[in-house]
Amino acid sequence: MSLLERSRPAPPAQAPRPVPALWLALLATPLAASANSPVLILPSMAGSFDVQTATATWLVTVFAWAVAVGTPLMAALLRRRGLRPTLRLGAALITAGTAVVALAPWLPLALAGRAAQAIGGAGLITVAMSLAGSVRRMGVITAGFGILGAVGPLLGSTIAGAASWRLSLAVGAVALLAVPAITRRADLSAPRDTTPFDGRGAALLVILATALVLIPRYPLPAVIASLAAAAFLALHLRTRPDGFVPASLLRTRTFVLSTLLACTVATSYFTLLFTVPQLLHHRTGWTTSTIGTGQMIALLVGSTLSMALAAVSARLSRPRLLTIVLAAGVLAPLTAAFAPWPPLLLLAATLAVFATSAGQATLAVYASQAAPDTLRPTAIGLFNLGYQLGGAFGPAIAALVILSA
Repeated sequence: MSLLERSRPAPPAQAPRPVPALWLALLATPLAASANSPVLILPSMAGSFDVQTATATWLVTVFAWAVAVGTPLMAALLRRRGLRPTLRLGAALITAGTAVVALAPWLPLALAGRAAQAIGGAGLITVAMSLAGSVRRMGVITAGFGILGAVGPLLGSTIAGAASWRLSLAVGAVALLAVPAITRRADLSAPRDTTPFDGRGAALLVILATALVLIPRYPLPAVIASLAAAAFLALHLRTRPDGFVPASLLRTRTFVLSTLLACTVATSYFTLLFTVPQLLHHRTGWTTSTIGTGQMIALLVGSTLSMALAAVSARLSRPRLLTIVLAAGVLAPLTAAFAPWPPLLLLAATLAVFATSAGQATLAVYASQAAPDTLRPTAIGLFNLGYQLGGAFGPAIAALVILSA
């Protein structure tokens, strides 16, 4: 090598190219179909385990609980160990959980399998959202949630009719197809947090999230437990402000408001998701299949519109984006409450899924960008915990609305 060649500066390292948004969507969105696939086949599952249908609904509740508590836990793993271990653990949990559900002869064992599927899926969602980086790319993911969530019940019923209900609960495993591509394309060299793990903070957050999820089933004891867990967590934050729940995030106005808004629009969406079919049943002569098809089309339209908004988000200011999302979020319940023509209830469903899909995409980016780089995985995990709690509150409110109708 000549002296000139030795003295020539090395070319600058190229920044890794972003992972294509469609790979991120494939990694994250099958969880939505897996969550909703049991809705129409609960009687079949109950018959297989020789239990009442009401008891079989624990397969839905446990899945929602596991997603809620698994999201911040997997975010902590991502923050401390990086992308590769989080991807591997998420994929392993989905694989093991799917195998358990496929073979479980007893309901408690199937519940354990569903919990493993949900926690694994939460890990893959956390990775996908961490790699999104923009409202447009995040919008592809959240619109995918809406689309697969909309077709999930029909997809689960179709698979169960053609093969087995156990196979219908395996749709979340489709996400595994994206893991090799993400591993090859993503930057796996991100710095990792080396501070001691805050086990007490993690346990208190899990207890708080568990109590909140159980409020629809056991209101009084769950509310008491929630208040107690929140009080203990607040005391813990005084001694460990940089722990599992960083106090600095809770003092960040943008993060807190974004998370609260996401929880609000999610609560509205899940309330209308369960309320609209019942209201249509009472106010029209439509058959159950007609109502189900109409709602699915409404949700697909709303999800597509949210994807379109995400595509043009770069040309819109933050206030304008928030105005669009909040306007849709307010109009959805108002349309459902005061619609003079029953089919307008489907418009309420469209507005609700649009608000929650577009809101999750927009607010998730704002919440994560408000956090320091080292805390962004934690911010995404806690933000998604707030969103998932809307999935627990919504059905409870829907039950009250239906009972008072």
